[in-house]
Amino acid sequence: MSRAIARLPLDEEPIRPTFTRERRAMKRGVFPVAGCDEAGRGPLAGPVVAAAVILDPKRIPRGLNDSKKLTFEEREKLYLKICATSQVAVAFGSIARIERDNILQASLWALACAVKALPVVPRLVFVDGRDRIAIDCECQAVISGDALVLSIAAASIVAKVTRDRLMIRLGAAHPGYGFERHMGYSVPEHFAALSRLGPCVHHRRTFAPIAALLGILPASAEEDGADQLAM
Repeated sequence: MSRAIARLPLDEEPIRPTFTRERRAMKRGVFPVAGCDEAGRGPLAGPVVAAAVILDPKRIPRGLNDSKKLTFEEREKLYLKICATSQVAVAFGSIARIERDNILQASLWALACAVKALPVVPRLVFVDGRDRIAIDCECQAVISGDALVLSIAAASIVAKVTRDRLMIRLGAAHPGYGFERHMGYSVPEHFAALSRLGPCVHHRRTFAPIAALLGILPASAEEDGADQLAM
């Protein structure tokens, strides 16, 4: 009697964001519903960018996903579709605010500003992460929200595309750093440029690698940018 051949487990279906939470809220009479997310907490340079999006349930662009799971070209195409069909707002946490308040507080502030800048006032906001934001409506924090909630995924695309475009412009204004390629993240090319050129006005001086180069705040410098490699 032959033994049964052990089968390899099938690959699990990739998790994709859905409109389930938004529809659940709409069924209980809560609308509009927004999602918000930020881009750029980890980089050593550039502002943090937040976006808020209210999707039109009847015109949701196909292919929405966590911005990190999309290519540059896919994000650009979806960005245009989101802006054409949804209510969208963007806010920036500047270098000065990051250095004054720390990157977490600057991010939460920018997220709240983006929601308040929406042309339509939402009644419920889903925000990516662990922290709720200071807004005048119901707010629910969703860990890994950009991979689970469609409105947050849309906001992640808007925030990422907006920030990437800004960093490309900063790369043209400050040649040699490679901002247009690594978007300010901690990659070998960026560290090599810092060693050669030193920090510029767009670098976050409270982040550990920059503080170390400048010889300031060695004990209290923020660690966010020290080990961040993924974009």
